[in-house]
Amino acid sequence: MSVTLPPARHWAALPMFVLAVALVAVAGSLSSASTGSQYIALAKPTFAPSPWLFGPVWTILYCLIAVAGWLAWSARGWTPALGVYTAQLLLNAVWTPLFFTADQYGLAFADISLLWLLIVANVVLFWPIRRAAALLLLPYLLWVTYAAALNLAIWQLN
Repeated sequence: MSVTLPPARHWAALPMFVLAVALVAVAGSLSSASTGSQYIALAKPTFAPSPWLFGPVWTILYCLIAVAGWLAWSARGWTPALGVYTAQLLLNAVWTPLFFTADQYGLAFADISLLWLLIVANVVLFWPIRRAAALLLLPYLLWVTYAAALNLAIWQLN
């Protein structure tokens, strides 16, 4: 199976996708920066990871998300699939302040549930545009599935 790279003129847009995703990451990081001890104090299910795991996992996922969006854009330009991509980024950015800053675990669960649906829709919409873009979103989908289960359990326990 050969991999074709986007035309050279499309490479200039990659930093824009990285920047958009970085803004989501920074928004989440800023809204949860002082809540580490609060998270540790919560009653959590046995499948909850150590807090140190979140940073490395999200760093990798945000890189994959940025490249996925860029690959889809490089293949066809702006499409409705990128509108869904933008919407899921916004829901991603909203989840962290809901969960960590506002302690609104139920609203955070509603948000992450919608986020999950939009990621699934993104995978489906990216598939015919650029399969690599769809595949790059699968680890994100798996992590958000896990995070949603964790969010639900924390909501029930607290």
